Formats: sequence, structure tokens, C-alpha cells
Amino acid sequence: MGFMERLIPHWGVHPDDRKRPAADAPVRRMPMPTRLYVPLLQHIGAPARPIVLVGQHVFKGQLLAEPQGMVSAAIHAPTSGTVVAIGEIVAPHPSGLPLVAVTIEADGEDRWADLVGCNDPFALDPQEIARRVAKAGVVGMGGATFPSAVKLAGGLRAKISTLIANGGECEPYLSCDDRLMRDRAADIVDGIRIVLHATGAREALVGIEDNKPEAIAAMQQVAAAFPEVRVRPVPTRYPMGSDRQLIMELTGCEVPADSRAFDVGILVHNVGTLAAVRAAIRFGQPLVSRLVTLNGGALRAPGNIEVPIGALAEEVIAFANGFKETPARLVLGGPMMGIQLPHARVPVVKSTSGILALTAAEAAGQNLRGPEPCIRCGSCVRACPVGLLPLEMARRIASADFSGAVDFGLKDCIACGCCAYVCPARIPLVQYFNHTKGELAALERAKLRAEATKKLVAARAERIERETREKAETAARRKADRDAAKKAAAAAAAAAAPSEETAA
Repeated sequence: MGFMERLIPHWGVHPDDRKRPAADAPVRRMPMPTRLYVPLLQHIGAPARPIVLVGQHVFKGQLLAEPQGMVSAAIHAPTSGTVVAIGEIVAPHPSGLPLVAVTIEADGEDRWADLVGCNDPFALDPQEIARRVAKAGVVGMGGATFPSAVKLAGGLRAKISTLIANGGECEPYLSCDDRLMRDRAADIVDGIRIVLHATGAREALVGIEDNKPEAIAAMQQVAAAFPEVRVRPVPTRYPMGSDRQLIMELTGCEVPADSRAFDVGILVHNVGTLAAVRAAIRFGQPLVSRLVTLNGGALRAPGNIEVPIGALAEEVIAFANGFKETPARLVLGGPMMGIQLPHARVPVVKSTSGILALTAAEAAGQNLRGPEPCIRCGSCVRACPVGLLPLEMARRIASADFSGAVDFGLKDCIACGCCAYVCPARIPLVQYFNHTKGELAALERAKLRAEATKKLVAARAERIERETREKAETAARRKADRDAAKKAAAAAAAAAAPSEETAA
């Protein structure tokens, strides 16, 4: 199939989904590893602050680290055991840079901490639901990892009218959401109804790509009892799972640039997130495990596995009977927006939707040859789901004109990879854009540091000037007091002199 054939009308691309047979295999539950490596940053925002000590025994679900700041998320123990280290591990990132984590040595009992659930979530105040979701450390499980409690509170303040349950799962190879909808449709719908209550929304639309007929049927069967919940199949098109694209497809509303879904009265949650919200509210269970897709031609037994947070990817692969051949590429997440791993000794985190072991044949189309000059064919423009001009942004980035790239909408890029996927010149466009966003963020941080330093210098100069002025004023007062005292003494002496002479 040529690159032009992979383009579809309107926006996006249509890569082979490669979801089966992994999607059809029954879910397996991974046994608890000997050690778990639980990072303190598994979400957008500030890392959590550890509240446990090395040597301390913890129970499953016990709080390990508390959130810091407005946007952060709590981290909990995925099993019972002993904290043996709090320090740096290799991050699940292509850089391989270190990340602070709590290491737990499992005791084999997998004993839960005392949990507090609720038999009737609909009797709770909306603010209490958001508080409990925050306490459970639930974040967006579709990949964004935005703290869910923040979105719930924001949706309530914005008085949203519609909740969208995102079951698109448009990334090739991945099927964890598909499997979740097939097996736990009732849990997801219950989570939808809880979020409707928590936000005041009147209706929920469940968007599922039409290449998942089993999931659509399962969700429709459960949702039939609740008229406020409607299941809406959507065309199979990448990146249909992106919030803005799904909102447009389901409601016809376009979220303006520099705006949020709240601004058009809509809140979007992934179906996995909704199931986690339900577990947090009904049973008090924090987010300590997730469903992960193992897929790719190099694996012996592709499928979906329930994995504790903090398990190493290599241990998950070993549980799935390992490799049948050496993979040409390891990917955490999906092939379009996931990250390539240098090795598999990295932990599963809350955002880990998949672990892919791709063969050389599967990786062959992923830009293994070097890029060539742009031929200005416009394929990237037609494919961009946000309506940007990737070729113009790339042209300005190549000349270090970052502000020019921003003027062409760089900040609206969702890094879906459609432009790079269809580019006949094999230009790594999305890497250019991500690199430039990083550079712009670094420049902004440097600007903020410079401004902060300038303020500190100005404050120091003002303080020194004030202290000098206050010292001068104090010295002047003291001198004035001394002069006044001398004058008073002289006057007293002068007044006393005649009296002494008369007495004599």
C-alpha cells in the first residue's frame, strides 16, 4: 500500500490496526514480581512527595507519596511488602535518564490496607467524589495521565453538559481498552454514571471505533438500561482517540485553539479511567494495576495482561513466554505515539497501555532510511487532524525560526505522527515538532529563571538601599538625640550657675 493510499478523506490516516489475535485472547493476570519499582512521577504535573521510609512495611493500596501542588497525583503501593529503597531508577523513556522511585520487596501476601468504599456513590456530594478520586491517585489512562480529580472539579465548575467516554483506541496493535469494554462493560457504565453525578453533565456519549464490534455490542447491552448513556460507533481513523477529534465526530463541536473541552461544555475520560473511578468510589481502591497490551511479531503469546504498577517490562514479557525472535524494536505504548525503549528494564506505569516487540519486517516502514528533501506534496497537510501546515512548521524549524513555527500553530500540534507517517520523503516531522516544543519550553524556563533572578537582584538592591537609608536615619536620630542631650545639659548647667554663686 502506497503512502497516498493510506490517506483518508478529511483528516488522519488509516494504518493497519494489527490488533488481532491479541485482542481476542482472554486476559491474563501477572503474578506479583519479587520487586516493584514505583516511580513518583506517573502523571502530568509535579512529582509526588514520598511519605514512607526505607525499611518500612506497607500494605497494598497504602499511600507511598502524596501529591504536590494543584496538578499532581498520589502514588500507592501495588502490593504488600517492605520499602527497600527510595532513589533513582531508569525511566520509561528513550533517554534512559533516571527517575526517582520507591522500590518495594513483596512479602508474597498481597494484603490490602484498610479501604473505605461507598455503597451509594450517588448520595455523595460531587466535591466528595473528586476528593476520593484524588485520594486514589486516578489519572487519565489513555496516555495523557492528567489527574482525573482535577478534570472532575473543572467539569463541575464549568457546568459541562456532556461526558464523552473515549473508547476509540485508535493506535495500531493496542487492544487493552477493547478488552476492558468487552469484559467489564458494566463497570465502565457504572463509572460513567458516577462521573455524570460528579460533574452535573446530563448525557454521556461512548465513542468506539467500528473495528471493535464485540466491545460495541457489550457496551450497548449494558447502556441500554440507562437512557443518559448512548454508545456511538465512530469511523476507524487515526487519531480518532484524540479528544478534539472525538468531540468533533460525536458532537460536531470544534474546540478552539488555546481552549479546553470544558469551554464547549464537554468532558472527556478514557474508558479505563472511568473503570478506575468506579473502583475508587465504590471500593476505595487506588490505582495500583492496569491492563497492558503485549503485541508484536517477536512475541510468543500476544494478548492483554493485568500488570501491577512498577513491574518491569522484561518481567511482563517473560510472563507472556518471552520472544520467539529478537525484536528489532521495543516500544512502550503504541507505534504512532509510543516511545522506543533501549531495553526492557523499565517499569510499567499508570500510562503504559502497551509493550510492543516489533520484528524487522514490522519496523521496516518506520523511517529506517534517512530523510530526503521535502517535495512539498502536501500529504502532511491533508493528513493533519488539527488542520496545521506541518511542512511550513518544519521549514521554519530547519532555519531555527521557532517563533515562526509557533505562528503556524506548533503549540496546537498533538504529536499524533500522521504527518510523518504519510511523508514520502521520510522526514521525521513529529520529532522535529517535539524537539522544538522542548526547546521552547527550555527557553521559557530560562526566561522565567532570568525574570526571577532579575526580581531577586532588584529586591536585594532595594533591601540594601532600604537598610542603608534606615541606618542613616537611625544614625541621624542618634546624633540628634545626642545633640539635644548636650544642649539640654548645657542649658541645665547654665541655669544652675547663678544659683550657686548666690549661695556662695
